[in-house]
Amino acid sequence: MTANEIQQQLDALSTPEKKAFLPYFFKTGKGQYGEGDKFLGVVVPDIRKVAKEHKALPISELQQLLKSESHECRLCALLILIEQFRKSKDADREKIYEFYLANSRYVNNWDLVDLSCYHIVGEYLSDKDRSRLYELAESELLWDQRIAVVSTMAFIRKNDFKDILSLSEKLLNHKHDLMHKACGWMLREAGKRDEDVLKSFLDKHHKVMPRTMLRYSIEKLTKEERAHYMKK
Repeated sequence: MTANEIQQQLDALSTPEKKAFLPYFFKTGKGQYGEGDKFLGVVVPDIRKVAKEHKALPISELQQLLKSESHECRLCALLILIEQFRKSKDADREKIYEFYLANSRYVNNWDLVDLSCYHIVGEYLSDKDRSRLYELAESELLWDQRIAVVSTMAFIRKNDFKDILSLSEKLLNHKHDLMHKACGWMLREAGKRDEDVLKSFLDKHHKVMPRTMLRYSIEKLTKEERAHYMKK
């Protein structure tokens, strides 16, 4: 199977309704974060099925699929990479991790980041030095910055909160709403596992946090606690 054949397979699963709706949903208009992204009109469950059928796709074909102008093709490539990462040993995992980051410019919408990064970048770095995340957070590319934050999900699930607290503090003055949402989401996930960790962060920063980051982070707190932290 080649990248072109997989694209044809995905194209056959397209529906007119999704092809019309997805560009609007993912903000592909001029000046929006997804400007220029192209959609076939395929839903994620169908993309997952195609990915599972082609788990052994060679890296050269994955590269072509990842470079596709079609959003669904790029997602399919990322889902295949996740499957390959899960079944690989350490040396091959490192290759997949480096391949992912070398091609991060194609992981160029929030769903592509959120569905893939912590399965590869986060899992790979779980027992390693994490300075690469801070380099990504300094990148000029928005999607690299989001990869840095959402990759911490892998650590949070192991009750390791140090990096999401550090990155969220580092990004308090970020200008993009997508980063406010990402930090707030990860802080909320940390709070679901250790509420005291979240409250300690909020006690220190809630008065200066972007409102979107704050709202996302406190969603699982009580009504009274939410009201307290929303006060300036």
